Formats: sequence, structure tokens, C-alpha cells
Amino acid sequence: MSSQQETLVKSVVVPFEPDTSPTLLRKLGPQAVPQRWHAVDRSAHAPHIVAVPGADGEHWTAAALVTARPHTAYLKIVDAVGDVPAAVAAVVAHARRRDLAQVKWEGWTASPQDAAAAGFASLRPPLARAEDAAGPAAGYVRWLRDGAVTDPPYYGQTTHFTCGAVTALVAQVHARTLPREALDRRAELTLWRDATNFPACEPIGLGVAVRRAWPSSPVVVHLDVDRPVLLDHYPENEQEWRAQLQRISRTDAARIGVPIDPRRLSMTAIRRAVGRQEHVLLLVSLAGMQGFDVPHWVLCHGAVPGAVVIDDPWVNAAAGDTWVDAHLLPIPDPSLDTMSAVSADGFRGAVTIGRPGPIRPIRARTASRSRR
Repeated sequence: MSSQQETLVKSVVVPFEPDTSPTLLRKLGPQAVPQRWHAVDRSAHAPHIVAVPGADGEHWTAAALVTARPHTAYLKIVDAVGDVPAAVAAVVAHARRRDLAQVKWEGWTASPQDAAAAGFASLRPPLARAEDAAGPAAGYVRWLRDGAVTDPPYYGQTTHFTCGAVTALVAQVHARTLPREALDRRAELTLWRDATNFPACEPIGLGVAVRRAWPSSPVVVHLDVDRPVLLDHYPENEQEWRAQLQRISRTDAARIGVPIDPRRLSMTAIRRAVGRQEHVLLLVSLAGMQGFDVPHWVLCHGAVPGAVVIDDPWVNAAAGDTWVDAHLLPIPDPSLDTMSAVSADGFRGAVTIGRPGPIRPIRARTASRSRR
């Protein structure tokens, strides 16, 4: 079936509301709806049912529970019931009519064979996840737009504060600078300890830590303000010593050769970087995707027409969010542009990691200076 033909698949789309949905789903007959549909409050992720009407126009032959993070370019099938292939085809058609980049499918009950028959590719299961980050053992993805997107490993941060370290580690595994088996909790905490501004990682400290850990990787910090950042929510006495640590990070950056670009990093520049197979660690606010204004690091590693593809190391399990949402997540350029304006004054912070090159003798020069 061509993409144009897929958009013609008939469906019924209704909001998913726990109080009324059981009545609607009785149209499928006696089949039980999975309990997980009602196990969490999915309202923040626009839950809706995509159903396939029967020949009589009154009953449904199939239905899928569909959600998505706000301000993104995908839909996620939580489950499909009834005539499952028909339900999945209806969701794909629904996504095409909305001009979305992707459909995902949580693998609670779907087999790899069923997913492949519907045009979906298997996602590799996560290497790690937080204790409260429930999710299926398997997941699947179908791209609806062309683009050069490769699959980094998914690693869910195991603490509330190690997102910066995780994005850097995943980037280096994706670049084949770090072995996949080396991506573990020890590595996560070790890099965080070197980069942290207690407990967050600010852009310059993160860039310096990456350069120290991988001397062969070109690193550029992008920060369009000349002041300490991510400190506004602390009392004044807590800001002072953290600000001093950030000034030390600037000194370290100058000493080991990490440039700090004071210009605002544009979406075009991010697209160019990932097009060169570089990685962009981007500081964003979670207000758009999750509903609370918390600074957070994500990894930009690919692009499709109209959207940048990220990996997000954190999921909001309370909203039904899982690693399937966070992995290979397409975000429209305007949405990502808005998300990455952080704090009240809308500064932008990022770290670009280039492709590895010859190792410069950083440590040797530093040691030589110290002997003098």
C-alpha cells in the first residue's frame, strides 16, 4: 500500500477518557481492554482511541490506544485490540493525515513478526532505566518521512540529575568512541562527578568533562550568556559557590582548549552538525513535553524533514511515558527551538561533540606548565 493509499484508510478517532472509554470499547465485543490503559493518568499526552468501524457502521472491529508527548512529531500505539493489523493500519493513516514523522508501538503484546508485517522495525531494548521507569520489554518504530537516522543505544538515566552525563556517554557509544559494554551506571556516575555543578551539569562544565574523558573528540560549548547559569532557583548563599565552580570551569576550558561559542546555536546549525555525524547535547526545558519547567539535557543525533531526532534519557512514568517515547524522538524544529530557550531570560546552552580525530597532548602540556 502506498503512502497516499494509507491516508485513505477509514477510522474513527475519539478522546480516551477513563470514565467513558469502557462503554465505547464494548463496541468491540467481549474482548477485555488491557488494564494498563487505565493504570496511569495519560491525560498530559493527549490519549485517544483510533478505531476501525465495522460494515454496519455501529460496531468497531479494531481499536488502538494512542498517545504522544506534546509538541512532538510522532504517535505511540500503547496497545491494539480486535483486528490488530487493521487497528495499526488505521493509526498509520491517522499519523499520515496529521503529517507526522513517525509511529511507534509499545511491545506489550505485539510480536516482532506482527510489527514487521505492519512495516515496523524493532527497537533495541534499553541498557538501563530508572527504578520507577516502567515500560515494555520491546518496542517498534515506523518512519513516515525519509531521513538519515541511525539508532544509538537507549540508556535511561538512573538518577534525577545525571541526564548530562548520560547524553554524553550515549553520544560517544553512537560515535563508536566508547564500547557499548562500557555504558553502565559506573560510567554514568563517574562522568557526572567530573561535570557536575551540584547536582546539575551546566554547559561549560559538561564540555570540559567530555574533553577530559575523550581527548580525541573535538568539543565546542555553545552558551549565549556570559554569566553562571541554572542557579536562579537556589538561595543566594547557595548560588555563590556554584557560580565560583562555573568560573573555574571557564578557566579549565581555556586551559585545555575547549572553545566557548557565545553565539546562539540555531536549529540550522544543529541540523548541520548531525548531518556531519556530530552529536549535540542540548539543554532544554521540560515545560513543553512534560508540563514542568525543569532544565534537562537531551541528545540530538539525527534529522528528518521538519524534525530533529533526539534521545531523552528521562521518562515521566506517571503519565504513561516509557523508553519507547524517549528513544528516537522526532521534534519539529520550531518546538525544539522553543524548548531550548531555558530560564526566564531564554538563554541557550549546548555542547557539540565532533567526530574523533588525532589526540592532542593536552595532559602533557598541562604537566609541563605545572613543573615550571
